[in-house]
Amino acid sequence: MRLTLSCLLFVAANAFAADPQVEFNTSLGAFTVELNPKAAPKTVENFLGYVKSGQYSNTLFHRVIPDFMIQGGGHTADFSEKPTKAAIVNESNNGLSNVSGTISMARKGDPNSATAQFFINTNDNTQLDYTGTPDAPAFGYTVFGKVVKGMDVVSKIRNTPTGASGPFPSDVPQTPVLIKSAKLLGVKAK
Repeated sequence: MRLTLSCLLFVAANAFAADPQVEFNTSLGAFTVELNPKAAPKTVENFLGYVKSGQYSNTLFHRVIPDFMIQGGGHTADFSEKPTKAAIVNESNNGLSNVSGTISMARKGDPNSATAQFFINTNDNTQLDYTGTPDAPAFGYTVFGKVVKGMDVVSKIRNTPTGASGPFPSDVPQTPVLIKSAKLLGVKAK
C-alpha cells in the first residue's frame, strides 16, 4: 500500500509541474523565460529543440528598438546567419498577447515562416496580435511565453545605443549584446 501511495503522489506532483523555463546568459546578465506549451505547443517544441541543440549560444541581439522589442537568436557575432530547421506553423491565434515582457517568434511576411529568431516585447505591442476570423485570418506574431526573471537585464539590452552595423542599416547595438548560452532549467513543481 505504501509503495502504491508513493507512486500516486509522484504522478500527481508531476501532473502539476511548472511550464518549461529557459535561462539566457547574455553579455549584460541573465534572464529567464517561462514557456507556454498549452497555448503554443508547436512553437515551444521548436524553440526547445533550438535551445537543446545550442543554436542560441554565441548569437547576437541584432535588432533593438527601445519602445518596441529586442530580437535575437539568428546571427553570430560577425553577423553570419546560423542555419535553421524548416519553418513552423503560426500559432498566433492562441489567446496570448504581445505585451511587455512576453517572448514571441520573429518571422518574415509569410505568417508560417518562423524558424529560430525570437523577440521580447519591451512595450505593449498588441498591434502584433492575431486579428481576424477563421474565414479571414489576419495572422500576428506567436507569443509563446514570458520573462519571469531578469526583466532588468532585458531593460539594459533595450537601452543599449543602436545604429548601423554589419548588414543592417539601423537598430543594431553599437556595443554587441551576445547571448552566451540558453539552457533549459529543471522543471519545478508549482
